[in-house]
Amino acid sequence: MPVEFLGIAATNNGSETTPRSGAAFDKEYTLRLARAHEDHDWDRVLFAYGSGSPDPAPAAAHIASRLDRLQILLAHRPNVSYPTYAAKTFATLDQISEGRLTVHFITGGNDREQGREGDTLTKDERYSRTREYIRIVKKIWTTREPFDHEGEHYRFHDFVSDVFPVQQPRPNVSFGGSSPAAYEAGGAEADIYCLWGEPLAKTAEQIEQVKAAAKAAGRTDVPRIQVAFRPIIAPTEELAWEKAHRTVGAIKARKERGEAITKRHNGHNQPQAATPQNVGSQRLIAIAEAGERYDRALWTPTAAATGGAGNSNALVGTPETVAQALLDYYDLGVDILSARGYDLLGDAIDFGRHVIPIVREEVAKRDAERAARGPQTLTAVNG
Repeated sequence: MPVEFLGIAATNNGSETTPRSGAAFDKEYTLRLARAHEDHDWDRVLFAYGSGSPDPAPAAAHIASRLDRLQILLAHRPNVSYPTYAAKTFATLDQISEGRLTVHFITGGNDREQGREGDTLTKDERYSRTREYIRIVKKIWTTREPFDHEGEHYRFHDFVSDVFPVQQPRPNVSFGGSSPAAYEAGGAEADIYCLWGEPLAKTAEQIEQVKAAAKAAGRTDVPRIQVAFRPIIAPTEELAWEKAHRTVGAIKARKERGEAITKRHNGHNQPQAATPQNVGSQRLIAIAEAGERYDRALWTPTAAATGGAGNSNALVGTPETVAQALLDYYDLGVDILSARGYDLLGDAIDFGRHVIPIVREEVAKRDAERAARGPQTLTAVNG
């Protein structure tokens, strides 16, 4: 199966290790970073969402109108707009990008962050709302006749959009989470299910839970799986580990200085919290407490230093080591690999130059070998 790479479409140069040098929305840097991804063989970039952050939709339109190939993953939280409005926004952006849009729907795992924009629902209520929201958006994208909706969270009458996506029948829907409610909602509605980087055994367990949820929802297919990491690479293993320890030192130094650190992760920006409410962050903390190193290259102190904030587990080593680690996840059934460094621009270029070609070449070899062995092997691998 093909492999795809997802990077970050940051609107400024700040990271956990370095404060930003300019405004929250630096349109020249945003374009420069996106172009670096396009020029170095990345498939798409994520425009994240945060309560006080620049609006990702116009930022994505800014990039889409200037680049030719790079695809867009747009994060969206249902609490910020009515689904009729959102569906039109997404369709318009798919038109601007000429069919390069995927939408990542965020339920929200932090009550305080949700409350900043007036969202007072409980977590279970938020999952119910997200499922209804996604279903409405899908219907608006694919329905040419006016229709009514009477649901638990939304009611409207005689609505039909006059703008439709380029992609047919519709753009893909992305979703993430590590709780039973997340598996249930994403298993039912997602085309792509997003996970944060965990040890191989735990990732395999999560994939099985997503598959089971999809089956329970009556689906005959299963979502594609995406897993996210923070690669730390260098020409030698020794240099890579020195870089890794410097990275954690820089994160801790910023915390000690009392600087506000905001994490960009799978879908949203969220200020660091001492005790995270979302299950995904709780899992990352538990994994870090149980050990620093797992499998071929997974390293947890970056997650521990940020309180399990989002995509924060690292893969450390030479480009060859990190590529082989990513291929271990590919062999589990992961076909979208999300990666973001701490020097956003420089690391995107280095990863594109030195890691992506290795992974693509090895995936092509694996696929050719499986094809040569026949359809029964392909079914076993993909099923």
